[in-house]
Amino acid sequence: MDWKINNIEDYHAQYDEALNSPSEYWAKIADSFHWKKKWDSVMSGSISSSDVKWFDGAQLNITENCLDRHLKTQPEKEAVLFVPNDPSEKETRYTYKELHEEVCKTANMFKSLGVKKGDRVCLYMSMVPELLISVLACARIGAIHSVVFGGFSAQALAGRIEDASCNLIITNDGGLRGNKTIELKKITDEALEMPGCASIKNVIVHKRANNEITMKEGRDHWWHELISDVSSDCPAETMEAEDPLFVLYTSGSTGKPKGIQHTTAGYMVWAAYTFANVFQVEENDTYWCTADIGWITGHTYITYGPLLNGATTVMFEGVPTWPDASRFWQVVEKYKISHFYTAPTAIRALMGCGNEHVDNSDLSSLKVLGSVGEPINEEAWHWYNEHVGKKNCPIVDTWWQTETGGILISPLAGITELKPCHATLPLPGVHPVLMNEKGEEIKEVEAEGNLCIKNPWPGMVRTIYGDHERFKQTYLSAYDGKYFTGDGCKRDSEGFYRITGRVDDVINVSGHRIGTAEVEDAIDQHPDVIEAAVVGYPHDIKGQGIYAYIITSKSASNEIEKEILTEVIKCIGPIAKPDKIQIVKGLPKTRSGKIMRRILRKIAAHEFSNFGDTSTLLDPSVVDEIKNGVL
Repeated sequence: MDWKINNIEDYHAQYDEALNSPSEYWAKIADSFHWKKKWDSVMSGSISSSDVKWFDGAQLNITENCLDRHLKTQPEKEAVLFVPNDPSEKETRYTYKELHEEVCKTANMFKSLGVKKGDRVCLYMSMVPELLISVLACARIGAIHSVVFGGFSAQALAGRIEDASCNLIITNDGGLRGNKTIELKKITDEALEMPGCASIKNVIVHKRANNEITMKEGRDHWWHELISDVSSDCPAETMEAEDPLFVLYTSGSTGKPKGIQHTTAGYMVWAAYTFANVFQVEENDTYWCTADIGWITGHTYITYGPLLNGATTVMFEGVPTWPDASRFWQVVEKYKISHFYTAPTAIRALMGCGNEHVDNSDLSSLKVLGSVGEPINEEAWHWYNEHVGKKNCPIVDTWWQTETGGILISPLAGITELKPCHATLPLPGVHPVLMNEKGEEIKEVEAEGNLCIKNPWPGMVRTIYGDHERFKQTYLSAYDGKYFTGDGCKRDSEGFYRITGRVDDVINVSGHRIGTAEVEDAIDQHPDVIEAAVVGYPHDIKGQGIYAYIITSKSASNEIEKEILTEVIKCIGPIAKPDKIQIVKGLPKTRSGKIMRRILRKIAAHEFSNFGDTSTLLDPSVVDEIKNGVL
C-alpha cells in the first residue's frame, strides 16, 4: 500500500493535490483497500448542510482490511503483543492468523447470544487482548461497539448504556492496574440495576483478576465457557460505507455526554492513512501506544490504524509508575519498541520521578516518539527529547479529537521540521482556519484565534448518536460552513500551528475531556450543596486540574469536602474528582444570573492583576472574598 509521504516536497505536493482535487486524491488512497463494491461518489454533502458522506455506495468490512487481507501476505507476522500489568507475568503474542481466528470465534460467540448487525454492544473492560478482539468482533458482524473506559462509575456507565440502548455488555471480573484491582463486574452489576439499562439482555464476563464476583443466572455468562465450542469460521458482514462503526462518548459543555458516531469507510481510510504518514512505521518495527482503548486514541492508534497497516501493535495493561517509575522504559528495552506514543501527563509524571529511571534503561531501539491528548509544555518536550529520545527521535506532537477520528495536525516523523510545543502542519485533506471574535477568518499567516476546519475529511464525525440537532449546534453552528474544534490556536510566521487549549467549558485533565457541567451536576447531588461552579486551572502533572467553587448550607469542613468527592466519583468516576474545593459564600454573577467563569479561572490560576470589565456583576465584593480565600 503506497500511502506514505516520503519527504517534505512530497508532503507539499500531496497537500495541494488533496486540497484542489479531493475526490481524485482520496480515490487513489482508497484503491489500496479491499472493497466488496466500489463507491458511487468519493465525497458528497457539506459541513454547512451537515450531511457529509465519504465513499457513498461502497460496501466493505473493516476487519477484512485489518485481518483477512494480511493472511495472504504475512499470516505469521506478530499483530498484537500484550504486556501484562505484572512484570513477572509472561506476555501474550498473536500473529495475524491467530488474531483473525480469535476475532472470528468471538464474533460467533456474540452471534450465539443473538447479537446482529446494527445492535449496540457495550465494552466495559480493562486493557486485556479480549477488549481489542471484541472491538474487531463487533465490526466483523456489523454490531456497533461502544467502549466505556474502565475508570467510569456505575452511574456514568449506565448513562452510556441507556443512551445507546445496548443489548450486550462485555466486562472483566476485575481489572488489574498497578497494585489495585478495579471491580469492573461489581460496577457493571450496579449499573444494570439502574432503570435505564433494561435493554441489556446478556453480560459476558472475561476472567482476569480472579476476584470475588456474583453471576446472575440467565443473564451472565463466562467468556471462557461460551467461546469453548464456537467455530472460527465467521464470514465478514457486508457493510455500507456510511454504516456506523462505533459510538464513543465524550464530555460536552452541557452535562450529558455525547455519543460521537463514526462510520465505516471514511474512518477506515483516515485511520490507516494518518497512522502510516505520521508515524512512518516500517516492516519490522514494534509500535506502542500507551493509551486505553476506552479513549479514541486506543481505537485509532492501538487497534484500527496499526492493523490496517499490517503493523505490530503493543497493548499495555499496567501503569507507568508501578512497580516503579522505570516500567515504561523497561518495556521499551525488553520488547525493543521502535515507536512510542504517550500523553504529556505521563511524561510530566515520569519527569518528576527523576532521570535515573529512564537513564538506566537501554532505549536505543526507539526511532519515533509521539505526544497525544493535550498540548505538551516546553519543559516536558525537551525532557522527552533529551532523556527518552536521546535527541535522535523526532517527536510527533499530534493534535486531534474524538470527533476527528484521527490526527489532523502533526509533524510527520523524520519529514517535518520540529518546533517544541507546536503541532506544526496539517495533514493532506485538512484545511485549518483561525477565526476572530467577530466570526471572520483571519487571513494573516501569523495569527491567533479559534481553530476551525474548513473542508470535510474522511475521518470526520457524522453525528451525535440519536441527536443530530445537537451535533449541528455543537460543531457546525458557531462558524458557518466550518467545523468548530472548541480549541484556541496560534499560527506562527512559518504557518506552524500551536494549540492553546479549550475555549469552551471543557477541561482537559490528563488528556481526558471533562465537561464542567457534568462535574457541577455531580457536586449538586450532595444535599448540603446550594450551588457549584467548576473551572480548569494549570496543573503541573495533569496539564489542567479541576477547581470547584462551592456554596454550601453548612460551614466548610474536611468531612463535607470528602463527601463531595465521593459524590463525584459515584456519578462520573475518579478522573473527574476536583483537585481543589473552595467553599465560598457567593459566586460572581451578572445581573442576569450568569456566572462569570473567566474571573473564577483567573483566580484559580492565581492571576489577580486584570479581571476585565466587572461592571455587570451583581455584587463585585464577591470577587475579593473568593480571591482572598483561594487555595
